[in-house]
Amino acid sequence: MATLVQTAAFPILLLPVFLFSSSQNPSTTSTNSAQPSIVTVVVVYLFLGILIVGDNMLYSVGLLYLSASTYSLICASQLAFNAVFSFFINSQKFTALIFNSVVLLTLSASLIAFGSDSSEPEGVSKGKYVLGFLCTLGASASYSLILSLMQLSFKKVLKKETFSIVLQMQIFTSLVATFACIVGLFASGEWKGLKEEMDQFGKGKVSYVMTLVWTAVSWQICSVGVVGLIFVVSSLFSNVISTLALPLVPVAAVIVFHDKMDGVKVVAMLLAIWGFASYLYQHYIDDSKLKPKQTNINEITDESMS
Repeated sequence: MATLVQTAAFPILLLPVFLFSSSQNPSTTSTNSAQPSIVTVVVVYLFLGILIVGDNMLYSVGLLYLSASTYSLICASQLAFNAVFSFFINSQKFTALIFNSVVLLTLSASLIAFGSDSSEPEGVSKGKYVLGFLCTLGASASYSLILSLMQLSFKKVLKKETFSIVLQMQIFTSLVATFACIVGLFASGEWKGLKEEMDQFGKGKVSYVMTLVWTAVSWQICSVGVVGLIFVVSSLFSNVISTLALPLVPVAAVIVFHDKMDGVKVVAMLLAIWGFASYLYQHYIDDSKLKPKQTNINEITDESMS
């Protein structure tokens, strides 16, 4: 169920797709190359959808066996994975600042994994803790791969410059992921325990349903933002923004869930913040270099027109 809610609310995106499609300016569509065939697009959406449901499942298992603070700090490693995938798949340049971030974020996750003070949550065995760690680490790697493949799909396959294509990417991949998750839910027999889970929910059945509904809606809003940033900037930048709040999660977990915040987690959090800062500073440098070039281009264009 935790996996299903991450993609199940995709129908809410149909209305904005209709609005953006009806108001689309033909000039915003790329005309420099032929559009892909339906078969190619379907294969892309199917492949990405299957990867997404597998990634969501890994994240769900990881969160089941890890504390919120430990889970969030391990997730910081996805930026390191994304840097590698972006370099090989999207030809993203690998600067010293990005390398610095990769090292820092890797150390941050390693401290959580091997630190002697990083204890398992109450009621979770050592084996399940290790499973949770490996699943979360694997999910971080697969999530980064998905972002890079989405960027590649926008550039090499879909070849359109409209926001409606961002929504379509989210809708169709979520459709595939949701269908695969429903099949798994019934094939595993877990659907039989859903009624009991609802009956035993501490806040009541209505609260149970509302929790699922608004969690699903929140996931779709988040996912559209993530995919939109891939479309507008890059998978690397999207990952930076989507994980920007991770260092704050351990603090929130201490306040809300009364998690333990030991010295290892504090050091890991500081390393993660340092890593994020390096990414943001690299983006600032790149943006500063692009502005003068864009200004010169605009001046040349204005002169030629006059």
